[in-house]
Parts: sequence; C-alpha cells; structure tokens
Amino acid sequence: MSDFSEIIQTLGEPGPLSAAVRLMIAMLCGGIIGIERGRRRRPAGFRTHMLVCMGAALTMLIGQYIAVGLASNPAYVGRTTDVSRLGAQVINGIGFLGAGTIIVTGRQEVKGLTTAAGLWASACMGLAIGAGFYLGAVLGGVLILMSITFMKYLESAVMSRARNINIYVELTDINDIGTVIDAIKSEKIRIYDIEINKADPNSGAYAGAVFSMRLPEKQPHSTIIAKLAGVGAIRSLEEI
Repeated sequence: MSDFSEIIQTLGEPGPLSAAVRLMIAMLCGGIIGIERGRRRRPAGFRTHMLVCMGAALTMLIGQYIAVGLASNPAYVGRTTDVSRLGAQVINGIGFLGAGTIIVTGRQEVKGLTTAAGLWASACMGLAIGAGFYLGAVLGGVLILMSITFMKYLESAVMSRARNINIYVELTDINDIGTVIDAIKSEKIRIYDIEINKADPNSGAYAGAVFSMRLPEKQPHSTIIAKLAGVGAIRSLEEI
C-alpha cells in the first residue's frame, strides 16, 4: 500500500513521467467518453472528445510547469505575476476559429468537429512550446497526431457495428415515404426520428428523409444499407 501511495505522489509532482502519464490518461478517458457518444451517433464522437481532453490536460500541465519554474527563480520571489493570462485569452479566442470549421449540411450531418477540436488542441500545444514546456508539447503533439490519423480506423471499426445508425434516403416521390418505413420495419429496425426534406423544383433536388434508427442487434451497417437499397421507392441511400 505504501508503494502505491509513493507512485501516486510521484505522478502528482511535475516531471517527465508525470506529464506522459497524465496526457495518456487524458487520451484514454476522452476516448472512452467519445466512443460512448459515437455509439449513440452524436456529432462529437471518439476523436473529438479525445482531442479536447488531451488539450485541456496539456493546458493544466503548462500552468503547473510555469508555476514551478517561477517559484524556483530568485528574481520572482515575493512578486505576484499572472503569467497565464495571455494563454487563457488564446484558448478562448481559438474557439471562434474552430467554430468556423463546423458546418451542418442539408442532410443534417455535422462536419468539422474533429477539425475544430484539433485546432484547439494545437493551440494548447503552441502555448506549451511558448512556455518552454517542450516535453509536454512533443508528447501532446504525438498523441494529437495519433488521434487525428490512426485512431480514425478504430473509430470506424467500432461505429460500423453500432446499433444506432443514421441514413439519408433520397426518394423519387415524397409519397413513397410510407413504403420506405414499411421496408425498414420489416427488418425489425426501430425508427425513433425522421426528418423529411421536400423536393425543390427550382434546384432540381429530389425529396429526401433522414432516418435515425436502432438495429435489433449488432451487425455490419453495410448489410442493412444493401437490403434497403433494393426498395424500389428509394432513388439513393447513404449512411451519415
């Protein structure tokens, strides 16, 4: 028990091992929350939560690193200096830039969240470099890169067999919506939300609908899409 307490105390003190463990724990915890959100087909999923969690952890490490550095510098003894004020403004300001990358398509599909989270996490990494916290910046940069690149394959593998699925169906005639609903229910799929878009003669757009559904059991989404694609009333079909 005493050995475990010593380990916890060591990880609570500033140092290379502590920084690495904290960032990896943030990556793990953010990823777990993100997977849960992604399984429910929420816009902010696995990588988005992971990036935001790691960026926040990196910001706290920067603050701790600066505080320890000033405490050990004789020139700052007895002085009160808020060295993190500019950093806080950067973190707030980057939100406006990130918001510009988030869009909602005509098919009610949210895009750009991972990009916005990556911008925010990258800003935190820049603060670490500016503070001279090179270890935290390097570790954070590597983990952020992993989240954006390699982790998307894990996310795809998990999401491809999730029971919740959203699809966009384009119809030749909006009156055929009942036929599509019957075809979905015949597969024992529960529909819990439908958003219908009427045809626009001016733009030549066909009528369409977004179905939010829950499958009776875990199975590849491609199987369900292939079955529904055979319905004659459907002009085109895709998962969103």
